[in-house]
Order: sequence, then structure tokens, then C-alpha cells
Amino acid sequence: MGFFNKIAEGLKKTREKFFGNIKTLFSGRILDEDVLEELEEIMILSDVGVESTKDILEKLKERYKKEKSEDPLLLLRDIMVEHLDNKPLNLNPDKKPFVILVVGVNGTGKTTTIAKLGKLYKEKGKDVVFAAGDTFRAAAIEQLKEWGKRLNINVIAHSHGSDAAAVAYDALNHAISKNKDVVIIDTAGRLHTKSNLMEELKKIKRVIQKVIPDAPHEILLVLDGTTGQNGIIQAKVFKEAIDLSGIAITKLDGTAKGGIAFAINQELKIPIKLIGVGEKAEDLQIFDPEMYCNALLGIEE
Repeated sequence: MGFFNKIAEGLKKTREKFFGNIKTLFSGRILDEDVLEELEEIMILSDVGVESTKDILEKLKERYKKEKSEDPLLLLRDIMVEHLDNKPLNLNPDKKPFVILVVGVNGTGKTTTIAKLGKLYKEKGKDVVFAAGDTFRAAAIEQLKEWGKRLNINVIAHSHGSDAAAVAYDALNHAISKNKDVVIIDTAGRLHTKSNLMEELKKIKRVIQKVIPDAPHEILLVLDGTTGQNGIIQAKVFKEAIDLSGIAITKLDGTAKGGIAFAINQELKIPIKLIGVGEKAEDLQIFDPEMYCNALLGIEE
């Protein structure tokens, strides 16, 4: 299955429940107030968010007046694409080791996302190290070790309950001594002890910077796409504590609320860098706004 088809398949629920109706809505009709009202409802129900919806529809109305000959579906697609920040994840970094700190609450698919991300870098010929920094959950350490075996990636781990910053420190020193290209660091995600977790993340970052002053080069927040607007609330908590450079949205294949990407961009001003559209390692994709919008609207690439 090709790159676009994977994303189209992964966004099937959102397209069938909401965005697929847009094609019907536009067929043979002019873009009047009734159509715009129906369009607004579709977008809000798919979690695009009130502000994003308003912004997109105002631009659509304005541009449609100027470019009446334009297909309104393609016009909408172009405006939606413009609405999404496009700062793709760097798969060929010039820093070595390139350090990625991965944060997020438990249950978002964080550890699995790290494994899939490791696979993406390996496919680019990079030598990767995992740091099992979620020392709060023994299962997370075991899970990452298992992925490491499967992908033939070194995993630096301490025992359950040990200091996560010490794991990060050891992983970085290992990467430097072995001339590795990329270090991906897992972290704990227990929001019920929020202040402790945020202090731990700040400590990990300080320790990383003792070894490599300009690292981490990416701080990625993993959000579960099925949680919709709740994910944005989680993201705000993390954003207050640590400088996020990007977001990975997981489990988009399990929700009809795939419009959440727009709300995330509008409210958080943090670029989406990765999307997960399935369980397999290859189902984590670099976020491409045009491909994403085409898949949502059922426009063939």
C-alpha cells in the first residue's frame, strides 16, 4: 500500500462520517450561506475546532467570491493546507547525535511511537539508540527492550523506579562513545502527579544539556487522536512545562475526529510532525498537510 493510501485508509472513519459529506454538499451547488452553515457543522463535529472552522470558512467565502470558476472543494483543500504548519521532522539531521525527547501521558502510544520513529531513522541509514526513560512503568521498559530486539536498536535501560535523567545521561554518553546518529528518549507520563512529572521532564532536559548543550533537538509530544479536545488540554500542560517543538498524533485510524489536527495548530501553535494511522511500524508517517487534507476530503493524489 502506497504512502497516500495508508493515510487515506487511516482517516477513513473521519472521511466517511464527516468530510465525505463535503463532496456531496458541493456537487452542483453554489457556495451560499446554507452550504457554509452545513460545512461549519461538519467541521466542528469532526473536532476541527470553532476558531479554526471560522477562520477556514471566512477565507473560503472571500476567495470563492474572487475565484468563482475554481472548484470549491479544491479551494477548501488549499485553505485547509495553508492552515496547517508545515515544519517536517528532520530525518537527515546534521547534528550528531541528534537527540529527540518524547513526552506524553500514559496510554497515548508513546513507547510504540518511539519504536516506529526509530524504524523511520533506521530506514534512512541512521544508527539509533533508545533510552528507556519511563522508569515509572516496568512494562514501558520491557516494551521498549522488545522493540529494540525486533528492530535491532540498542536500548539503554536502568531498573524500574530508577532516575530517568540518569538513563538519558547514560544513553547520550553511549551514543557519543559509539558514534551513533540518533538518540530517542522515552519519558514517564503520569498526569495524576502532574507537578512531579513536569519537574522530572525539566530535570531530564537539564541533564541532557550538560552532555550536549544544544540538545534536545526535538521535543515531541505524543497525543492520542481519539481523545479529541482533551488532547489539547493535555498539550497545554506540557507546553507550559517544556518547550515542545512538535506533535505526533496517534490512533487517527480509530477515530472520526481527524479534524483535531487543525484545532491543535490553531490553539497551540505547535507543528504536527508525525501521524499514526495504524498498529504496524510503517503506520507512523511524516505529516504532510496536503496529503492529509486530500485524504480527509477524498481527493485522489
